Amino acid sequence: MRRLFLILSLLIACSPGYAREAAPTAADVVVEKRMVAISEELRCLVCQNESLAGSQADLAKDLRREIREQIAQGKSDKEILDFMTGRYGDFVRYRPPLKGTTFLLWFGPFLLLVAGIAALGIILRRRGKRVAEATLSAEEQKRAEALLSLGGEEKP
Repeated sequence: MRRLFLILSLLIACSPGYAREAAPTAADVVVEKRMVAISEELRCLVCQNESLAGSQADLAKDLRREIREQIAQGKSDKEILDFMTGRYGDFVRYRPPLKGTTFLLWFGPFLLLVAGIAALGIILRRRGKRVAEATLSAEEQKRAEALLSLGGEEKP
């Protein structure tokens, strides 16, 4: 029974379902290096937290192919980046240009940080005004001293 289980496990583990298609090798190393450099600047629109160069999504593969084709057509890096930005918007770039529509992308996190610090300061100031210094009466002071001298044990 163990042998049968072991054989079935090995057959399942070695099944062709786990095989992947080999990545195409670059016909031109210079073109491939340039494509990788450009695609590192672009965000995968499917993954969104991964560069176009590192993504294995089908759209990312298509976009890398598109970049290769544009390189073969003799377009400059700026022209390729402008094409991608024109097609997919500034979001496709990891470092979008600074302009009115991308102002929040650049300064939004800092504005939120400043707003959070200001809100925290206001809350702490209001809380400080509400908390008055508590003073003990003479009787409460004697009781506290008695408790401290007894080691925290109160006599009934």
